Amino acid sequence: MAITAQMVKELREKTGAGMMDCKVALQETGGDMEAAVDWLRTKGLAKAAKKAGRVAAEGLIGIAEEGRKAAIVELNSETDFVARNEQFQALVSAVAQAALGTGGSLDAVLAADLPGAGKTVEGAITDAVATIGENMTLRRTAAIEVSEGVVAGYVHSAVAPGLGKIGVLVGMQSSGDTAKLAALGRQIAMHVAAANPLSLDVSGLDPEVVARERAVFAEQARGSGKPEAIIEKMVEGRLRKFYEEAVLLKQVFVVDGERSIETVLADAAKEVGSPVSLTGFVSFRLGEGVEKEESDFAAEVAAAVGQR
Repeated sequence: MAITAQMVKELREKTGAGMMDCKVALQETGGDMEAAVDWLRTKGLAKAAKKAGRVAAEGLIGIAEEGRKAAIVELNSETDFVARNEQFQALVSAVAQAALGTGGSLDAVLAADLPGAGKTVEGAITDAVATIGENMTLRRTAAIEVSEGVVAGYVHSAVAPGLGKIGVLVGMQSSGDTAKLAALGRQIAMHVAAANPLSLDVSGLDPEVVARERAVFAEQARGSGKPEAIIEKMVEGRLRKFYEEAVLLKQVFVVDGERSIETVLADAAKEVGSPVSLTGFVSFRLGEGVEKEESDFAAEVAAAVGQR
């Protein structure tokens, strides 16, 4: 029997399994839709689809570094227990390594070959869902590369090398001593993890955020009853303070508590033997922005008892 694209689409919608898996299932069962569903279930692929509706907000951040480039990924699971699973940790490390060979986009990483696995990243995650028994999602990925210098990384709350709850990459552009650059880059990455800046420089801030802050400061200043000319100066002063808190280059370096990151970079030029600039940074915090389901354990137990 000829397997049509419409049949594959229908089976995919029924099970959530990958298109190639659906095609193989239909070929193996002579086009029988229900038998194909069962075939996928026996392979654990339909099982993975059933779990896809569950919230995955735990997991790990993984980073992979290679000289002038580095990649960062967030692979989510449903529970922290799975994040402590060695199989899951190996998967996150491999996905980060695969991301090194891409431009960092999520689609490119999902389609990339997982090192030594003989399958794509997306296929490996699907297989892991079936094997480990929890929903997993590759939520986001990014990469940084510099033409000269280093990309330094830092992982906070590390459970294994390059794996943890917070991951940061910073691009250090310079022709200076790479070992010294890498050491400074790691310190700045640690600073980013602690200070959580919104942007690299003032121009990188979301204009809507700046406008909202300006409006709040203006309203506060008008409460003082001072003339508009004075109010404008007050607003500008408060905006400068906001920039010092929100912009990486303006923030006070957490390592010494005195110099701004801007000054740290200027001072580093003498140490590394060449001007140093930050080309950008990426900071991932596990589960950031994901709405976690609140569970009532007592209600869950009562429901389970009632189903017996």
